[in-house]
Amino acid sequence: MTTRTHHPGRIHIYGVPMDLGQEKRGVDLGPIAIRYAGLTDRLTRQGWDVTDHGDMSVDASRLMMRKVNFGGHTVYHSNAIINIARALHHRIEEDVSPQDKVLMLGGDHSASLGSVASTLERPGRAGVIWVDAHGDFNPPQTSPSANVHGMVVAWLMGRGIPRPGVSEIHLQPDQMCMIAIRDLDPVEAVNLEASGICVATIRDVEERGISVVVHDALDRLGDIDSLHLSFDLDSLEPSVAPGVGTPVPGGLTQREALLLAEILGDDGRVTTLDLVEVNPILDEANKTAKFAVDIAASLMGERILHPEDV
Repeated sequence: MTTRTHHPGRIHIYGVPMDLGQEKRGVDLGPIAIRYAGLTDRLTRQGWDVTDHGDMSVDASRLMMRKVNFGGHTVYHSNAIINIARALHHRIEEDVSPQDKVLMLGGDHSASLGSVASTLERPGRAGVIWVDAHGDFNPPQTSPSANVHGMVVAWLMGRGIPRPGVSEIHLQPDQMCMIAIRDLDPVEAVNLEASGICVATIRDVEERGISVVVHDALDRLGDIDSLHLSFDLDSLEPSVAPGVGTPVPGGLTQREALLLAEILGDDGRVTTLDLVEVNPILDEANKTAKFAVDIAASLMGERILHPEDV
């Protein structure tokens, strides 16, 4: 690992210790686990100016109605989740300059409702790369669980409960690419295939290689100005990341995940990174949180060698 001596810019860190979007307790401890794994130190050694804004408050939101009826369908904690997404979105708007980067630490994947909204409102055209075992493409009408972390992409595209005060901009299919997908509900799979979203399943990764898949995703997104990487740790093989609530065998290997982050880091357009679904209660010696730090460090420029070093 090479230590950087220049100052590449500023990174703003926000923790969202939220477990409202799914059923297993412990994912709310994800932000503190990732910080404990040495996140700030790894980034500052590269020369980044790191500002950690601490954790968003979710305590008051927990007191809100648990079940919300939407068109005859139950959605758990939706009002609370929208409140938290709104607060995160507004904090990022207040704190972050266009040239800065944002790192959001989850919490479950529903926290991305706020961070993606902030990316969509940056100047220029935005793209989103969604690295996940799951599609998160169920609207309330098709969700088998009624949990929001399985609805996030559908909501971002305007197919869920309205999100007043979060963002009026909806994510469009040509702004989204998914990588490492391998666990879809039957109706979700049909809807995702018809959506126009670029989807690279784990089979695509195995057959074509992660480098080709990532470069193809960038080509499909076209001439974008800013890129949002939303990285769910359950996209990884469970032996690499055991501390997640919904593990699915056959995920990305350690090297595939790091190469993905390095390629996107070399591209230089990633402005926002989500690291979500780390559950230290289910983890082994903070292994998953440590690998989350590896992903962040690789994305932000950590390399074995740099051109000026050889």
